[in-house]
Amino acid sequence: MESRPGSSQVAGSSIRLEVALPSGRRESLWVLQSGTVADLKTAAQQSLGQRFLKLAAPDGRLLDLTEALQLSGLQGGDTVFAVAQQPKIAATRGAFALWCVGGDRIVTWGHTAFGGDSSRVRDQLRNVQQICCTGFAFAVILEDGTVVTWGRPDFGGDSSGVQDQLRNVDQIFATAFAFAATLVDGTVVTWGDQDYGGDSYEVQDQLKNVQQICGRGFAFAVILKDRSVMTWGRRYYGGDSSGVQDQLRNVLQICGTFGAFAAILADGTVVAWGHPDYGGDSSRVQDQLRNVQQISGAHAAFASVLADGTVVTWGTADRGGDSSRVKDQLRNVQQMCATDSAFAAILADGTVVTWGDQDCGSDSSSVRDQLRNVQQICGTERAFAAILADGSVVTWGNPHFGGDSSGVQDQLRNVQQICSTDSAFTAILANGNVVTWGDPQRGGISEVQDQFSYV
Repeated sequence: MESRPGSSQVAGSSIRLEVALPSGRRESLWVLQSGTVADLKTAAQQSLGQRFLKLAAPDGRLLDLTEALQLSGLQGGDTVFAVAQQPKIAATRGAFALWCVGGDRIVTWGHTAFGGDSSRVRDQLRNVQQICCTGFAFAVILEDGTVVTWGRPDFGGDSSGVQDQLRNVDQIFATAFAFAATLVDGTVVTWGDQDYGGDSYEVQDQLKNVQQICGRGFAFAVILKDRSVMTWGRRYYGGDSSGVQDQLRNVLQICGTFGAFAAILADGTVVAWGHPDYGGDSSRVQDQLRNVQQISGAHAAFASVLADGTVVTWGTADRGGDSSRVKDQLRNVQQMCATDSAFAAILADGTVVTWGDQDCGSDSSSVRDQLRNVQQICGTERAFAAILADGSVVTWGNPHFGGDSSGVQDQLRNVQQICSTDSAFTAILANGNVVTWGDPQRGGISEVQDQFSYV
């Protein structure tokens, strides 16, 4: 198929280029010489039916989207090579951010109070590597190891107080209200709400050689190089681990609820701390917590998968902490996902078992026959969305929180990934198209669809 200039275009003001995918597919395009590489990219994406393309000149040089075509070195008849990038998506409680690694453009949408408007920092976004979120703000690591933030200032959207320290940043982690960045030298820089993890002053001297950080609701927990643990944030909600400090040795992994942490030790046992109502007390099931392989956290309950594929739960019973109703079904569990107060477990045969609060997705009976060959599950606060092996999607739970995808069901084909705010979902398809549903004010309607062409 060849796209030719219209009647208002003369051949002298346009050039003809070939755009080729690795598969061998090629398209001929006419583009205005007075345009930019971004215009060429948009035309190529439309012609090939594939978004998120990276373009390279015949000599292999990556083309700069901001560059004028006349300065790009491209000549009429040249072949431009296009590679489809895998877009990534992150979400706060009420907004989404979509980008490609190494890109200079992030598209955000959703409620402005949750970071849905990134226009203030758009010019600073160059070579984006990673995005992390609190419940209300975004933080981006650029290729040079610096950080750019936006969203609600007091919950992490304003990093100006520590900006001179944010150099050579390796990774960023978050609680609901604060960020923690690990630098390449193993030290940590924090900002955001000081009461909820944004102030690590009291433990700063001990935050050396940090290996992993877990942040969830009100506190951070860090695994150090010697496999011991350091915590800070709201004391009674996981920020104070002094009561179990002598047990926190040889820690491999930490998981959090909104007010507690659970650590898996090298011997497969578990140590929990924090508020008892949030899972900080595992004494009721401690003798069952043997050979633990993974732990998942809802708002106020934990669920652990043992080596034999069975599940042990604790925390607030009616919020996912009691799985006795489905205990006989929880066999050969492979993965788990949680909403605010319910869990969904994917079994080895691709079926799903759910439990917890019925208003948060624990009742999947209406879609049970559809839940076959499930590959991945994502949750909002009160609903689940499952990707099946054929790339279709099944949803259930509270319809106002994304549990009803009937309005976009015919679009949900060849889905590659799903991300959620607290009440909306976004799905990315194989061709790069983006489909949203759920609460329109929290990202359920994307009013920026046309901007995806420039990512």
